[in-house]
Amino acid sequence: MERGYTYTLNIKGHLMDLGVPKVMGILNVTPDSFFAESRTYQEESIRLRVRQMIEEGVDIIDIGGFSTRPTHNEVSEEEELGRVELGCKIVREIAPEIPLSIDTFRSSVAKEAINRWEVDIINDVTGGNDPDMFKLIAQQKVIYVLTHNRIENRGYRDVTAEVITELSKKINELHRLGVTDVIVDPGFGFAKTLEENFRLFDSIDEIAKMDLPVLIGISRKSMIYKTLECSPADSLAGTIALDAMALEKGANILRVHDVKPAVETIMLYKKLKESSL
Repeated sequence: MERGYTYTLNIKGHLMDLGVPKVMGILNVTPDSFFAESRTYQEESIRLRVRQMIEEGVDIIDIGGFSTRPTHNEVSEEEELGRVELGCKIVREIAPEIPLSIDTFRSSVAKEAINRWEVDIINDVTGGNDPDMFKLIAQQKVIYVLTHNRIENRGYRDVTAEVITELSKKINELHRLGVTDVIVDPGFGFAKTLEENFRLFDSIDEIAKMDLPVLIGISRKSMIYKTLECSPADSLAGTIALDAMALEKGANILRVHDVKPAVETIMLYKKLKESSL
């Protein structure tokens, strides 16, 4: 399958080839995530969720202990870390070889997760607002997901151009610190209006030209369910449709609540591309 941009990720000395797109499964160890069915904060429900994702073919598991929905409840560092550690413990027991990502904006939580559970990826939805985050990533030599996220939506004259410019500044900072494995997330739903999200989505191919792997996280988000006038629970079909379009535009990783549909979407996309050679 030919793709315009192919990359590898260095995960503990093993290279993950992104020539075929990968699925990052969401493991929300929280009681208040916006998609109710993804809330797995009891030990047995976490185990069931992890086993399901593994059986369905997940490539990376992303653990979050702090909901980022607009009306989220504030969580202390201690509580977030406790949730994250429970998720890490269970994943490492069930699937010790699966690449593990932590969804956190706190460098202190990231540091503990790296040291205690040898996580492979830090997925930071604030794009490094914690002043110690970039230094930690450089010191620990883990993969970093850099998300575009303004503190507040000040409006955009050209959302794609501004997102690329703001991401590029932070990428340059990371490179100066010696960070080489960076994944770019355009940050759909973060300080962007519905229309800005769709204009940015239409320009994923421009984001892909930044010469870094691109992660797309639109699973069941408001840009889907508000457009379709439905609930997050009823937005799977919309998620699959946009994920398929994202692949065509150059996405390398799909971050999703629903692993099996994403794996199947990638299989069909791969078959289609192979048939066109």
